[in-house]
Amino acid sequence: MSDWHDVRESLRTYALSLPEAWEDHPWGETVVKVGKKIFVFLGIDEPTEKWAPGFTVKLPESGGHALAVQGAAPAGYGLGKAGWVHLPFQTALPETEVLIDWVEESYRTVAPKKLVARLDE
Repeated sequence: MSDWHDVRESLRTYALSLPEAWEDHPWGETVVKVGKKIFVFLGIDEPTEKWAPGFTVKLPESGGHALAVQGAAPAGYGLGKAGWVHLPFQTALPETEVLIDWVEESYRTVAPKKLVARLDE
């Protein structure tokens, strides 16, 4: 697998290509939003003692599959109950194309219907 920085950048680039997506940095970490809603958490740029690299997405359909990945877990702060899954970059992740599909599923779940319709055009 490629370096986790490359995978993270691929996910970030794809997320930002979606209709009206934009990057924000609350809490010192990188997130991508549509409107005021986050659809992917990308964490901080470099690992620390308290933070290991990973990303978090909302997966109402693929959550079971994503949770089968080694190290994956329902997201903290109660987000897991709403279908958010955290996946660490330091495990054997599925192909980047699968991860991109998960970013898109998260976007489709969070974005207004009119923007999802633009994605489908």
